[in-house]
Amino acid sequence: MGFRWTSPLAQVLAVGVICFCCPGMFNALNSLGGGGQVDSKVGQNANVALYTCFAIFGLLSGAIHNKLGPKWTIFIGCLSYVLYVGSLLCYNHTQAGAFTIASGGILGVGAGMLWTAQGAMMMAYPREQDKGKFIGYFWAIFNMGAVLGSVIALAINFNVTEVQSLGDSTYIVFLVIMGVGTLTALSLAPASSVTHSNGDHIKVQEFPTWIGEIKAILKLFSEWKMVVLIPMFLSSNWFYSYHFSTVNGRYFSIRTQSLNNILYWASQIGGSYSFARVLDYQGVNRRTRALWGLSIISTAFIATWVGGIFFQRTYTIDMPKPNHDFKEGASYVGPLFLYMFYGLNDAAWQTYIYWMMGAMSNDATVLSRYAGFYKCIQSCGAAISWRINAVRTPFMTELIICFALLGLSVPGALFLASRIQDHSDEDIEPEKNSQDLEKF
Repeated sequence: MGFRWTSPLAQVLAVGVICFCCPGMFNALNSLGGGGQVDSKVGQNANVALYTCFAIFGLLSGAIHNKLGPKWTIFIGCLSYVLYVGSLLCYNHTQAGAFTIASGGILGVGAGMLWTAQGAMMMAYPREQDKGKFIGYFWAIFNMGAVLGSVIALAINFNVTEVQSLGDSTYIVFLVIMGVGTLTALSLAPASSVTHSNGDHIKVQEFPTWIGEIKAILKLFSEWKMVVLIPMFLSSNWFYSYHFSTVNGRYFSIRTQSLNNILYWASQIGGSYSFARVLDYQGVNRRTRALWGLSIISTAFIATWVGGIFFQRTYTIDMPKPNHDFKEGASYVGPLFLYMFYGLNDAAWQTYIYWMMGAMSNDATVLSRYAGFYKCIQSCGAAISWRINAVRTPFMTELIICFALLGLSVPGALFLASRIQDHSDEDIEPEKNSQDLEKF
């Protein structure tokens, strides 16, 4: 069968392109530390506003998506990314920090909508045996946006070695790319029109009422499958403030930050895609794959963060900014590889979370609620971590908090992984579809 725009793969790839243009460009900026501004405190406080609003509206965005559908939910979300980058461009000329912080809050609302819709599509559209593959495809395309954004920043700022903000031209290029992504969102098909190659439709429940939808969302706080994953959700963006502000933004020169980010996000592409293939391996049952996956990511983050402890001992918050440059040669290689492994671990961690949620249901309506709940908890963690970063917490303390949260995530994930079945709940006969732990 030829190409169909309403096929699950085409729709997920389209969302990947949209996220390439909008969140991908945002990630490239955010990973420079302070959105590319010398006064990183404005960017840090904007991130606090962003993730605080993201937490609130992430939870509600499942209901919004189930009412509006993916096209308008994602389109509105994309507009908020354009506004935020525009506020950074404005800040270059006016130093209006309040506008940037307010734009960060608005972005939190929009990002909650976009990422909830994206998560529902990525988890609900593929067949069960292809969920890891679709996650890998999306993550690769999405992170190519951050790679491209970092290449653009590096090219424009290649001859800049002293500490200074990004120039207007960088922000303008990012605005244009985000505009393309925003318009692309208008081409997305309704979930009811998306069909598999054999004509099967995506599972979508009829929207009940706003009260009924909100009740269904609030019930997630008592659903054991969600509760045991809360530490994992909380930790999944907590480390970004440490990666982007404390490591990349503090330790390296502006052009080296861009080079580092090219490799950080490229590592995410490889990490997500290769790990997704492990999770989709059909030679063993899904429970075994879940346990294998948890073992791999746990081993990887322990090794990486132990290495991070040794690196963090080389500089502190009270020291002048080291401003290390890639032209220093051999002394640059070690910190670079550590930063790349931070990126790889992040991709594998989030790929595993999405795959686990996708193993619980195939219904787009249910999965939009799961995605919104995930983004709510994730953003709570990110808001707290960026605030911790903004109040000049000692760098080693930041690292230990990140490491501890990752470690605390493992027991809950293990509890759920050991109960994964080969088919999601609604595909089991109704009389067997129990909420009891033993039946999942």
